[in-house]
Amino acid sequence: MKALRDPDRLLSEGLAAIRGQFKVPAGFPTAVDAAAQAAALRQPSEHKDRTGEAFVTLDPAASTDLDQAFTIETAGSDLLLQYAIADVPWFVADGDPLDNEAWARGETLYLPDGKAGLYPRVLAEGAASLLPDGPRPAVVFTTRVAPDGGVKLEGAERALIQSRAKLAYETATEAQLPAGFAELSLRITTAETARGAARVDPPEQEVEAADGRFNLVLRPQSLSERRNAALSLATNLAVADALYAAKTGLFRVMAGPDERAVARLRHVAKALGLDWAAPLSLPEFEKSLDPQRPEAAAFMLAIRRAGTGASYVPYQEGVKPWHAAMAATYCHMTAPLRRLADRYVIRAALAVTNAQPVPAEVTTAFARLGPVMGKADARANQIDRAAIDLAEAAMLSGREGESFAAVVTDVDEVGPRIQLCDVPVVARVTAHSVSPGEKLTVRLASADPVKRQISFTRIA
Repeated sequence: MKALRDPDRLLSEGLAAIRGQFKVPAGFPTAVDAAAQAAALRQPSEHKDRTGEAFVTLDPAASTDLDQAFTIETAGSDLLLQYAIADVPWFVADGDPLDNEAWARGETLYLPDGKAGLYPRVLAEGAASLLPDGPRPAVVFTTRVAPDGGVKLEGAERALIQSRAKLAYETATEAQLPAGFAELSLRITTAETARGAARVDPPEQEVEAADGRFNLVLRPQSLSERRNAALSLATNLAVADALYAAKTGLFRVMAGPDERAVARLRHVAKALGLDWAAPLSLPEFEKSLDPQRPEAAAFMLAIRRAGTGASYVPYQEGVKPWHAAMAATYCHMTAPLRRLADRYVIRAALAVTNAQPVPAEVTTAFARLGPVMGKADARANQIDRAAIDLAEAAMLSGREGESFAAVVTDVDEVGPRIQLCDVPVVARVTAHSVSPGEKLTVRLASADPVKRQISFTRIA
């Protein structure tokens, strides 16, 4: 849940409780702020001048921590994606206060009313961000994209770039984007389909207050947002292949949903009124969904919740790292302003591409980063889940005593889990002798936004 529209601040107490429960930092220690101020003054000295190239950024309109800028060239039937990534390693040295604080945080934490950044704003939204107000240091990755969507890393170098425009998902036009933007995205999507990938882009949840009541809104990704994600995916896949071939790296891995999770999702689809034909696999069914439909958007969120979770693993001899949703070997390296691990993957890729040894500090970091990023991811997911619980409780607040149609999606040692049919809420219910797929009528017993709790009882 990235946005919460609450003009009367009715949920402020609940959000404050989430920040306190998960120890979300309100700022940075004095020494870290001082180190960031000093780092922001560091001048690029190992960077090729590429300020003459037409790089642009594409992000949510309000974003100022811009990790990526891009331009696209043609090379015969291939496309060359020039993907500039914020050169965070240039500003952050191993063992300095910025580095130590980043290791303690792991990643930027997002709440509906704000974020707790991985790095201070003077860097993340200033000197290191690829804003269009002046040249910025970056690491530019060149990825060759074939007509069938195959990708190969052609090179990487430190460069000084000048973004031509800060484009927004909400307003960007075809004329403002580099030629080849839509075609490159199509190629990557085609390759995903051929691989059997099952990547899910669920909608964002928003809660709107009106007339003293709350409504849950699901906002699917825009076309420009989905196309932009293909650029990051292409670069991450190409870098992962290059690192694996060099017998180094840190990879993002994930197993696919197990049989029980898929069975539960079939019940969720039934609850939402979606026709999931028995012969279709989950990836095939996903491809048929229109995220503009509220029920399909809700199901996509359910898929995200049903996943076994991704993790980070370093290179291991004889072990092929695999990400089931991507159906490929995959890594994270395109968001170094927001994820600690990306900074080290960038350093390794820069070394490997230029036939240099990977720094010992980077190899050591790869061995340590898995648990650190796992803890950070778990914390971020817990915060996200708490925010969703808050949203669901807020949406239902004031409707105590009302009846709802529901379908049992799962039964475990805690009891039945249900999906409401008319609103995208997943909850527990007090009921006995029920089975997955069974339809119920339930009554809302309580909905407390401050405690982030909702309670249902079965009435039929």
